[in-house]
Amino acid sequence: MDASFQRDQLDNQILQALMQDARTPFAELAKRFGVSAGTIHVRVEKMKQAGIITGAQITVNPKALGYDVCCFIGINLKSAGDYPAAIAKLNALEEVVEAYYTTGNYSVFVKVMCQSIDGLQHVLINRIQSIDEIQSTETLISLQNPIVRSVKP
Repeated sequence: MDASFQRDQLDNQILQALMQDARTPFAELAKRFGVSAGTIHVRVEKMKQAGIITGAQITVNPKALGYDVCCFIGINLKSAGDYPAAIAKLNALEEVVEAYYTTGNYSVFVKVMCQSIDGLQHVLINRIQSIDEIQSTETLISLQNPIVRSVKP
């Protein structure tokens, strides 16, 4: 990673365009921004080397795949030293799609996706709450996700 990299307006425009559609051809971006495709390529490579661009991915709709239940689980660990083992065990659960080490009421906050409430109950009781390092949990079920966005460059 290149910590000395300084973004400019063109870099930010490239990032915004690629965040909207990562499959946009460099030639199209070059035409849009009035530069050569080679310039776009060089800028993207520099942002990759700087750790700003870390990859490109396809976004899927979980509901279209049958995952109708999204919830957030606040987790209290038995002790701070239990964090590495707890994270390793949570990482092994495919239903856990995000995890955060936090301050405040919980040691760890996870996002869980399940196909049903019954599935959530099974994951919660038999998989998450059975992890030895976990003292207690609090589950918040998401009713909707009205705002989804990435940070602006």
